[in-house]
Amino acid sequence: MRCLVTGGAGFLGSHLCERLLNEGNEVICLDNYFTGRMANVNHLRDNRNFELIRHDVTEPILLEVDRIFNLACPASPIHYQYNPVKTIKTSVMGAINMLGLAKRVKARILQASTSEVYGDPAVHPQTEDYWGNVNPIGIRSCYDEGKRVAETLFMDYHRQNNVDIRIVRIFNTYGPRMLPNDGRVVSNFIVQALKGEDITIYGDGSQTRSFCYVDDLIEGFIRMMRQDKIIGPVNIGNPGEFTMLELAKEVLDLTGSKSKIVYQPLPGDDPKMRRPNIDLAKSALGWEPTIPLRKGLEKTICYFDELLKK
Repeated sequence: MRCLVTGGAGFLGSHLCERLLNEGNEVICLDNYFTGRMANVNHLRDNRNFELIRHDVTEPILLEVDRIFNLACPASPIHYQYNPVKTIKTSVMGAINMLGLAKRVKARILQASTSEVYGDPAVHPQTEDYWGNVNPIGIRSCYDEGKRVAETLFMDYHRQNNVDIRIVRIFNTYGPRMLPNDGRVVSNFIVQALKGEDITIYGDGSQTRSFCYVDDLIEGFIRMMRQDKIIGPVNIGNPGEFTMLELAKEVLDLTGSKSKIVYQPLPGDDPKMRRPNIDLAKSALGWEPTIPLRKGLEKTICYFDELLKK
């Protein structure tokens, strides 16, 4: 297959490019390097099946491909709130441009949606038929609503133009190649612990998240694109649920850090709990995560330890 990965030099995108190449595909990696990094894909550039293009998905592009993985969009609050208008344009215009390309070349296209479409959920754990509880005018809505509109566009292109779509909703994912300054809780805690700085918990530490290691997530993408039973949306995440305080203590234990835990006020519209119901992924894809949190954290800590020494 000839595969296009938008946001291919990012955290998730670079792991996906690597996996697709290892399976013998040709890969075109598209990135504007807002949150993506050349360093994430440098080790792939000597592969004759890999092509790297600097491009912003808010602008159309003409390519001949069989598969499109639409991952382009900043995914951490610090980055997507930096330029909220650009964030929502990336989700909406990026989806329109990639769907237009898929329609033109008859490619199968996957939308990397997000658990943020559920907002601060009134249903727990979250199933795919839950419509969500999103504040449309809040500081996070540029990302939440952008991804919701992208899902709408995918469904409408499918119903109106018979475009071959797949939609996955990604829950919190972590692993090597996360940015150290992206403001996500796993990278925050690890970097603070390795530097011996105070570990910052927002709120009282009782809010929960579910953490999926990146290799498990990429396996979910691959299985979603290979099967013909469902178009989605499908939750891809780890149903293991941890409080922020539990995560902080796990990081402190694994790093041997003497950092203290300090508490700060909770940011606006921050969800109190988040955990996927993955029954659909299990039944339709035969997928469930295999890497436990402690093992995944060990690998991620090793990555950040090396990064901080440079």
